[in-house]
Amino acid sequence: MELTVDLYKVEMAAALKSFDLHIVSLDKSPEECRASLESLVAKAIKAYETRAAGLRHGLALDKQITVILSQSETDVPLCGIYFNLHSPYQKRSTGKPLKTPKS
Repeated sequence: MELTVDLYKVEMAAALKSFDLHIVSLDKSPEECRASLESLVAKAIKAYETRAAGLRHGLALDKQITVILSQSETDVPLCGIYFNLHSPYQKRSTGKPLKTPKS
């Protein structure tokens, strides 16, 4: 079976519904999210089809979305769509190790 983006319309529709209902994004409008999602699913399909022997996944991601295709018992790989959530109010790490108190 040939893998196409259209094969995952149900999964993408569910993800877009969640995006519309639950996610506040300053970077992407719902239309931009749809375009990103279609592009990422296409990239995940390519990664899945060209994966090395013994590997079971193909994945694609951007700053806000991760798409994973996983080998399954059927001809069609499972599709997982995840939103990479973060807060704009989270303090950024300075990259310095924490100081341990002297005893």
